[in-house]
Amino acid sequence: MRRLRVGLVLLVGCLGLAGCDEKLSSIAGPTPNLEPTFSSIQREIFQSADSSGRPACAQSQCHAPGGSGVRRGNLDLSPAVAYSSLVNVPARRKPGAIRVIPGDPENSFLTQKLAGGPGLVDERMPDGGPYLTDSQIRIIRRWIEIGAPNN
Repeated sequence: MRRLRVGLVLLVGCLGLAGCDEKLSSIAGPTPNLEPTFSSIQREIFQSADSSGRPACAQSQCHAPGGSGVRRGNLDLSPAVAYSSLVNVPARRKPGAIRVIPGDPENSFLTQKLAGGPGLVDERMPDGGPYLTDSQIRIIRRWIEIGAPNN
């Protein structure tokens, strides 16, 4: 009987711990300050390179004003326009797709472009890699899941 009680206590304790959110800095990999907020994604992903060698999205020839990514996909990720260029905006290269659908990371074209997979139009982003880690993508997905607020 005592063994059963001890076993139940351990089981309840483990389930309680499993239900807790992981500390984001422990899963964010090369961007330990990344949080599921737009300002953090803008700062840590769009505007900054990371320790994996991934370039900043809004730098050089990618999604900066005048860059080839802006011309090709019509997506400027510079701070002044990034949010309004992403949320509830049709994807230029995939008819019917929306770049970010608040509350729906599965159908948001941004997460499809970052994660790759079947049905992807053009290349996975960032073009040629190194790609975002699964954890970085998970944090971006979480931002979309909570409604993609401009925070």
